[in-house]
Amino acid sequence: MKQYDKAYFDRWYRHPRHRVHAPADVQRKVHCAVALAEYLLARPITSVLDIGCGEGAWEPLLRELRPRLHYQGIDPSEYAVRRFGRRRNIRLGAFADVAALGLERDYDLVVCADVLHYVPTRDLRVGLAGLRPHVGGVAWLEAFARGDEVTGDLHGWHHRSPALYRRLFREAGLEQVGPHAYLPVELLDSLVALERAARFG
Repeated sequence: MKQYDKAYFDRWYRHPRHRVHAPADVQRKVHCAVALAEYLLARPITSVLDIGCGEGAWEPLLRELRPRLHYQGIDPSEYAVRRFGRRRNIRLGAFADVAALGLERDYDLVVCADVLHYVPTRDLRVGLAGLRPHVGGVAWLEAFARGDEVTGDLHGWHHRSPALYRRLFREAGLEQVGPHAYLPVELLDSLVALERAARFG
């Protein structure tokens, strides 16, 4: 069974030869997600739910942009929660567990970055249904599909087609409106036609 321990994070997040994303790459993603959410909501974001957050790398970057923001991280790594849980507000939980965690609010931005391609399809459906009630604005669902050029940790990777991801997101009531960005269907009426992504597959 895969262990998300200190050695895992040291290898894939910090080691200069093996890490998947440099710090500048993560910062660009954070800036893009925040900008898209605030453009679509027409106001600054005040809350973020980060599912599969690891050590909570997004949290300090989000606070640089929005210091008073409420951040809630969720991750299955006992190491990450033990080391960063109190400082970065991370609690223990897997993607499929979201509905059972007792979250009592929705969030302007729900993040799931570089996680979904490791989640079995059954758990993916369960997790999407669980996170959907907490999407009060934009869901940033970063996933890599069959045909994408990927490097890094391929253990437990699920090679799904882009069409399958889009179908699963639509089944959960989320429509694509930008790169990795999805909006609840009830908010689509606030967009003009060309702000919506074209449908594929």
